[in-house]
Amino acid sequence: MTAQSRTHGMTAALATPTDFDAQAIGALSQALNVLLADMFALYVKTKNFHWHVSGPHFRDYHLLLDDQAGQIFATTDTIAERVRKIGGTTLRSVGDIGRRQRIQDNDADYVSAQDMLAALKTDSLTLTAHMRELHDLCDRYRDVATASLVEVWIDEAERRTWFLFEASRSGSAA
Repeated sequence: MTAQSRTHGMTAALATPTDFDAQAIGALSQALNVLLADMFALYVKTKNFHWHVSGPHFRDYHLLLDDQAGQIFATTDTIAERVRKIGGTTLRSVGDIGRRQRIQDNDADYVSAQDMLAALKTDSLTLTAHMRELHDLCDRYRDVATASLVEVWIDEAERRTWFLFEASRSGSAA
């Protein structure tokens, strides 16, 4: 097999039977792949913060972030498999993730625990808004299976947002 045949012209072998037309497959696959890239980016960011959190609430935050990272990572396979089920192809590399992700990386040498929680809360809110847009797209193409999954992912993101909000609150009733 030549390098050319490994990278081009092999999609026919991946053609999954589906009742979606090419336009639906393209639009849904694109949106799901962007969501998948965001999930990978958020996973790595959450693990980064999990590894580097410090301070008086270290144990609580360390465990919270590990739990959230695990939940985020658990969605990645489901998203990628959904792309394949509808007849699309999915992400192939870290570079592909980087080109598609909307969640911004954090490469800072030090981030305070409160800033970590605030950044992840903002990312979760942003991700939720993007998933609502994806749900609308699913409705447009009558993709009830993906819409159903997206509803679960929205609920999970809202829960992560809530936990990050509550964990970051001061002792006052703000």
